[in-house]
Amino acid sequence: MTAVLPPTPLRPTAEPRASLGAGLPAPRRIRELPDELVSQIAAGEVVERPASVVRELVDNALDAGATHITVRLLAGGVRAIVVEDDGSGIPREDLPLALKRHATSKIQSLHELESVATMGFRGEALAAILSVAEMVLTTRTAEAPHAWRLHARSGELAPAARGTGTTVEVNELFFSTPARRKFLKTDATEFAHALEAVRRHALARPDVGFAVWHENRLAAQWRTAAPPQRWADVLGADFIAASRPLQAERGPLALQGLAGQPEAARARADLQYLFVNGRYVRDRLLAHAVRSAYEDQLHGSRQPAYLLFLQIAPELVDVNVHPTKIEVRFRDGRAVHQAVRGAVEDALAPSRAAGSEVASAAAMGAAEEPLAAAPLASPGADPASVLPTAPASAPLAGWQPGLAWAEPAHAGSAAREGGHLPAPEAKEAPAPWRTPQGSGGLATWAALRAAATPAPGTPLAASGPAGAAVAASAPEAWPLGRAIAQIGGVYLLAENSHGLVVVDMHAAHERIVYEGLKRSAQGQARLPSQPLLIPQTLPATAAEIATAEAESEALLALGLEVGVLSAHTLVVRSGPAALLAGGTADLAELTRSVLAELQEAGASRVVQRARDELLATMACHAAVRANRRLTLEEMNALLREMESTERADTCNHGRPTWRQVTMKELDALFLRGR
Repeated sequence: MTAVLPPTPLRPTAEPRASLGAGLPAPRRIRELPDELVSQIAAGEVVERPASVVRELVDNALDAGATHITVRLLAGGVRAIVVEDDGSGIPREDLPLALKRHATSKIQSLHELESVATMGFRGEALAAILSVAEMVLTTRTAEAPHAWRLHARSGELAPAARGTGTTVEVNELFFSTPARRKFLKTDATEFAHALEAVRRHALARPDVGFAVWHENRLAAQWRTAAPPQRWADVLGADFIAASRPLQAERGPLALQGLAGQPEAARARADLQYLFVNGRYVRDRLLAHAVRSAYEDQLHGSRQPAYLLFLQIAPELVDVNVHPTKIEVRFRDGRAVHQAVRGAVEDALAPSRAAGSEVASAAAMGAAEEPLAAAPLASPGADPASVLPTAPASAPLAGWQPGLAWAEPAHAGSAAREGGHLPAPEAKEAPAPWRTPQGSGGLATWAALRAAATPAPGTPLAASGPAGAAVAASAPEAWPLGRAIAQIGGVYLLAENSHGLVVVDMHAAHERIVYEGLKRSAQGQARLPSQPLLIPQTLPATAAEIATAEAESEALLALGLEVGVLSAHTLVVRSGPAALLAGGTADLAELTRSVLAELQEAGASRVVQRARDELLATMACHAAVRANRRLTLEEMNALLREMESTERADTCNHGRPTWRQVTMKELDALFLRGR
């Protein structure tokens, strides 16, 4: 017989609460964290690596009024960091208090916090360092008979010998948190970061001497000097040679420094220094403002090089954003963005092809004439004084007089073969690439294109105010020299006092047309728009809908009529006529990108950039094409226009328009003098 098993009892459907959380720790009661753990948590924000300790200690030394600071490192700063200064020192009775969290002599009230002018102010640095390392302080004030030495961990205080100032010794960084120590890089990498931290201070404080020692060897030293000389000492002569001096005051903001020329752009953003009231910062707003000033002068993803110092009322900037004090927040970010961008654009506007800038180009290619030898001006002097001046032009020795300057070509000469004969009154007619000025802009954008596009068979001839001024000047005064030939239908060759000038005629003409179009378009309030036969709808986020409603005028200025169809849908009823004419415009994607930029950069910046991009496209199509044969007169006319056009060193896409080949470089090609 088969045995019948009793039925299995059913398990209760509601399990105890503890079984539902199997494997999880039991909940704990809320308690205050121990002081040591609190300090270590705070140290994680302040002390990331040895360079963080160096930065904080040098900040304190500068706030103490030091005139010379010495930094000594062992193992990249992991084993030991010693910072010595000749500042005011710390009174004996304040030494124990200096190691406590949020204890500082730099601010005492909320008002002082909102207008802080010192490098440090939070009172966290020494306490954070002490929680992850061993520390010893030796300090003496001018009134004290001798120094005092404090062992921070034990609290032992004893007399010591040293002059006025403070020495902070930090040993065995992260000894109490070995897991964090494993995240550090090699000694060489950590030393490089620490040295970079001192370099930033050295750039901002040329009135203070700095010395950095590593493994008992002097790694870097910067003596007190005038600001331009300190910048050259820290960043090198190559950076100075490839930079433009910048000094401007716009409202409550003063800006000075150096803006690297477009051709000196780099693959990495490793030569970009921004300082606000003497403090090195990484700020997206400022970085975007500087980058936008280089927009139509950089090729591809190249990064500009610059050194910029902003002075602004402390009340208008908040430095209490992050414990590292490397981030800031401006009260009126949009105004600061526009001021910085405008100042950098003004510094980059003069072309190297104009006047003395050709000497800079020649010196960049001539080893015997480094620009570092040029006199450097103080920050209060005229920015132009930093730039070298061109030597007086003189007839080139060794050249045959018959080849030095071309005689006026006759109508039947061989120089006209393959080209177009200019009419006798060509010198009175406007140059094909010059756009009307002083008329408040042309009526339509189509007229702009027509004015900028040379008609087939039209000669390129210099005219107008610039052409008259050039005609009146002597050939020796032409910075880009006189044209001598055209190669491959692409490049022009010219001779000046420094040697040979090679010009990409399409790139140069493109920039000339572009700048002319921008001048003529200044009076245009809106881009012409074209209504859509069938309005286009697109899904949108709440932020995009809010931006479309708030920035409707900015959208109309770009030729976009965007309306709100529902809580999640936008409708585009018209678009820019110039883009719709091509038949390939994606209005949905265009609208989304414009709305995103309006949220980030503001209406005025987006409208201007969109207009410039359209003008750049028009200029590219309007510029003289390759394989067009030019006469010597037309070549010289193009060179003269380059000399009078802003930003003529690069085309709209950031490619160079001309290059100088010096006599020394030509001699080297043929082994002359060897």
